[in-house]
Amino acid sequence: MLRKIRILLLTSLLMAATVTAAFAALTLEQRLGKLLYFDRYLSSNHNQACASCHDISAGFADPLNLRLPELYPVSAGSITTAFGGRNAPPSAYALYSPPFGIDPATGLYVGGQFWDGRAATLKDQAKGPFLNPVEMNMGTMANVVAALKDPANRNAPEYQRLFALIYRINLAAIDPAVHPARVANAYDKAAQAIGEYEKSALFAQFSSKFDAVMAGAESFTPGEANGWALFNGKAQCNLCHPAPLFTDFTYDNLGIPKSTHPMLAANPADLGLGTVVGDPLQDGKFKVSSLRNIDLTPPYGHNGYFATLQDIVHFYNTAGNGSWPAPEVTANVNRNELGNLLLTAGEELDLVAFLKTLTDRFEGKRYAPVIP
Repeated sequence: MLRKIRILLLTSLLMAATVTAAFAALTLEQRLGKLLYFDRYLSSNHNQACASCHDISAGFADPLNLRLPELYPVSAGSITTAFGGRNAPPSAYALYSPPFGIDPATGLYVGGQFWDGRAATLKDQAKGPFLNPVEMNMGTMANVVAALKDPANRNAPEYQRLFALIYRINLAAIDPAVHPARVANAYDKAAQAIGEYEKSALFAQFSSKFDAVMAGAESFTPGEANGWALFNGKAQCNLCHPAPLFTDFTYDNLGIPKSTHPMLAANPADLGLGTVVGDPLQDGKFKVSSLRNIDLTPPYGHNGYFATLQDIVHFYNTAGNGSWPAPEVTANVNRNELGNLLLTAGEELDLVAFLKTLTDRFEGKRYAPVIP
């Protein structure tokens, strides 16, 4: 464990250099978004920021989950005894997700943000955590705006300058008691800035070994090459996780069992997309995650049921064969594209080896794949 922590610290230092370099390329609005993204003062106990659960060291997911996935299937909030009901999804590559809606060509729900698509865009998504009681727990938009301009917030002078320069908003002149429309506008613009920051190149590095291999700059090992072949063949992963983004942004019920972890065991069954759209045919469906940086983002599944890549690959291979507990939601389970894949133990390992090539090397060269 100590060795793993030392490696994570070294990786974080290398990543910090990349963050500094990337900052120079940001627009003014993205620079504001960066300040907001890392500002812990914008939580009820001044201890949690967006980056707390979406940090570069963990592939823009939760570093605590990365270190201790068995103990923390979900993230703690600003109130440290409060936990959400879902595993924090990575914000990396989320900029490519289309706005939430129905694809006219397939009739399937696609895009949006969060596991259940309830936020149509990155801007919409950024509005949620500030007010969520199990996340930043700020209660109201007025409380967030008050924290932006609070003299005790070291970023307050820069917020005042950038909000005025970018949006012509005078934060100091907003009185939440008499200016509710101004509060709502400032809150909206703060979310917009965060969304714009998440569209920066930092969140879509395309610097993995996979990218280098596709560019002809490196080669897979034999195990990785076999894993890539399995990914596109026998394992059927590419049906929902096509390269180069490794997601089709659709929704599926994988049949993941209900978590028995003490943090989640008492929760009711999570209906996912079905609750958002009010359609029982969508019950139990969650957004298909990008597999980029997947080795950095344990645990896996909407409820963090699987602590390791090996665990979830084995589930994909063997789901439905009677060796797993019943699905959390038994309706609408996808058994056409996963389960009964008949992969050998060695093939599972090769598939895991390939998935590890999707980890961005944040200090490395950026490649430019063609995005469909």
